[in-house]
This record gives sequence, structure tokens and C-alpha cells, in this order.
Amino acid sequence: MRGALVAVAAVLCLSACSAGADRPPAQALQTAPIIAPGRPGEPARTLSPGEAATAVPSPTANAADVKYVQDMIVHHRQALDMASLAPTRARNTKVKGLAARIKDAQGPEIQYMITWLRQQGQRVPDQHGDHAAMPSMPGMATPEQMAALKAASGEDFDRLFLELMTAHHRGALTMSGQVLVDGSHIKIEELANEISVGQTAEINRMREILAGL
Repeated sequence: MRGALVAVAAVLCLSACSAGADRPPAQALQTAPIIAPGRPGEPARTLSPGEAATAVPSPTANAADVKYVQDMIVHHRQALDMASLAPTRARNTKVKGLAARIKDAQGPEIQYMITWLRQQGQRVPDQHGDHAAMPSMPGMATPEQMAALKAASGEDFDRLFLELMTAHHRGALTMSGQVLVDGSHIKIEELANEISVGQTAEINRMREILAGL
């Protein structure tokens, strides 16, 4: 699945319009370059008309889109469970602030994904009924790791939280990268890109905090 396409329209002077008056409109359109923006860190490239016809993201969802959203809801819910522990267990104010930002970002994303699934007529994961799928999702903390996090406090909590949440975010990047390859729905492409950008920034922030503990 590629990024949204930007058509670059040529500005024609009056004399050029007169000279090209006999040219069929379809032929004229084929000469306009189609620019496909690259993903973050990648350059844009020019597509031929044939490539452009198949490069536009579809408003129709496929199985990869649906699975990504269902899984990411469960994935996000665990992140919220982890972040909700920070106010009473964390010592480091930066860890508390990071946890608050994770809740502020991922809570609304969960609601967005639930709404999208309902619009598609697809199943919304149960609040507590999809734990069996957790081990198959990249980055998910195990029940033992979650129990250890709940039992920790102070600097021990800070360190374990940062380690588990970094792994959790990396798992989300893996999932998002896969749907960008296999999915077809433009809204899910946009969501996956937003999650990738936001969680990459948070991974970098967590590394900085962890290094300072």
C-alpha cells in the first residue's frame, strides 16, 4: 500500500494551449507527472500513468486491515494497562509524564479503531476476551511480566516500565509496517503511519530516560 498521490498540474500559456488544441484530452492528461510521496525517510518518486492506476489506496478494507485493527486494539489496551500503573508506582516524573502521554494518544486511537470496525461490520475485540491472541502479537508483555510490573515500585518500576513499553512499541511498529504492505484501506494506512511516527518518537524518548536512571 503506497502513500496518497499528489498530481502536479502543468501551467500552460495561451500560445501552448493554441498549439495543443488538436491533441486529445486523454493524451494531454497522460503527460502530467504523478508524484508518489515516500514513507518517512524515503524520497518521492514519479509514477507512470500505469503505475498510478494501481497505487492509489482503496477505500475498501481487506482482511489484513481488519486483523491489524482488531489486534492493535488489544495491543493498545495492554499499553493503557501498563501506563495506568505509573501514577502510583513510578518515581521518575519523566516516566509519569510519558505514561500520561501514552494514555492520551492511545485511548482515542482505540475509540477510532472501534468505530472503524463497526462501520465495516466487523467484530470488535472483547475488553477481556482476546488474551489468547496476545502471545502472537509482537511486543506484548507476558502475564508474568505484567505481574512483575504491578509488583514493582520506585526506580525498579521505572526501569521495568521503560523496558517493557519499548518492546511493546517496537511490536506496534512491526504490526504497522506489515499492514502498510498487505492492507488496502486508506484510513488504515494513515493510522498505521501515525502510530509508527508517534511510537518511534516515544521509543527514542524512553531510551533517553532509561539512560539517565
